[in-house]
Amino acid sequence: MEKICILGMGYIGMPTACMLANNGYEVLGVEVNDKIIDKLNSGELHINEPDLDKIFLKAYKNKKIRISTKVEKSDVYIIAVQTPLNIQKKADLNYVMNAANMIKDFIHKGNLIILESTCPPGTTRDIVGNIIERGTLFKAGIDYFLSFCPERVLPGNIVYELVNNDRIIGGINKESAERAAKIYKSFVKGKIYLTSLEVAEFVKLAENTFRDVNVAFSNELALICEEYKINVWEVIRFANMHPRVNILNPGPGVGGHCIPVDPWFILENIDIKDTLIEKCRNINDSMPLKIVMRTVYILKDYKNPKVTIFGLSYKENVDDTRESPAFIIINELTEKGINVSAYDPMVVNFEYLLSDMEEALRDSDLLLLFVGHHKFKEISLEKIAELMRNKNIFDTRNFYDKSCVEKLGFKYYLI
Repeated sequence: MEKICILGMGYIGMPTACMLANNGYEVLGVEVNDKIIDKLNSGELHINEPDLDKIFLKAYKNKKIRISTKVEKSDVYIIAVQTPLNIQKKADLNYVMNAANMIKDFIHKGNLIILESTCPPGTTRDIVGNIIERGTLFKAGIDYFLSFCPERVLPGNIVYELVNNDRIIGGINKESAERAAKIYKSFVKGKIYLTSLEVAEFVKLAENTFRDVNVAFSNELALICEEYKINVWEVIRFANMHPRVNILNPGPGVGGHCIPVDPWFILENIDIKDTLIEKCRNINDSMPLKIVMRTVYILKDYKNPKVTIFGLSYKENVDDTRESPAFIIINELTEKGINVSAYDPMVVNFEYLLSDMEEALRDSDLLLLFVGHHKFKEISLEKIAELMRNKNIFDTRNFYDKSCVEKLGFKYYLI
């Protein structure tokens, strides 16, 4: 049985480890966070993701997965660590480099290294490959195999999409790509396409940048419609009745670890000025402050106003708060002297977060709906009206039915 060592037990590394452990491989998960290690080694997941607990417990009970702080000699090494933006809006590759340095002391001829972490083009070859070569004198594609395989999953549906989505696999040579494809074919039902390292790296960035650009178009429509006093949600609904139009919904900003980050990875090594990509990124980055300005205007006649924020995660029905614009909004509002409480049934451990919905809403002057969790539909508008001091709703997601809200005496605001 082949042994696979996966570095990084986050939203991608953990589900991938579980899939491989249940499909014929011995898996070692490497993690530096002691709290996560203790949880996993006691059979408890640290990620709230549908069906992931079932496949993890199956692998755990069958002793096909172990979690450690240390790399061990293995046949395959998968790097699935984070690649955040630094303050200069460049990729922080320190986690990737640390992982490669951990691997180099254990790699032997014939091993396969797969990078899954999203990165600028050239990272797999020039960063990971060079670290391994300097540490071992092994040549990628000759002494060991080197591949890049980007994840393409949606939080809240990771288990299904890991299995059913098509995968793009890049290799430093054909055999490297084929060796990696064999690993993923153990659980992937979607099609697998082979290409070069750099094409695979760029595909991932292009996918997320495409979405970011389209969201920016929607957000700019919303800003323009506000000037015209036109309902942008109606505009989009009717425009999308055209058979060749599919406009996305606007929102209070773009979050998550991919979409607001990956466009900068495309731009960081090129010398092209005034790109559409950068302009769209800036539009999306501006939206949280637009929400703050609108909120301040709504509350201008209230003394010591209180805002209740529903939803802190970056998208609906997940607990993932990475890069969530909600935190920008909260920080800006508190700096302006506005009292803030927040309620999110999916999220735990945040300074302004209250586990009790009623406490969060009590004596509030404005409900700011940031994320449309399905669970929010279970909270009656009558109950919300009863708890609030002043009945105002700022709905950034077109979540509520306008007529129902206004029938209860709320003032209702949309983006």
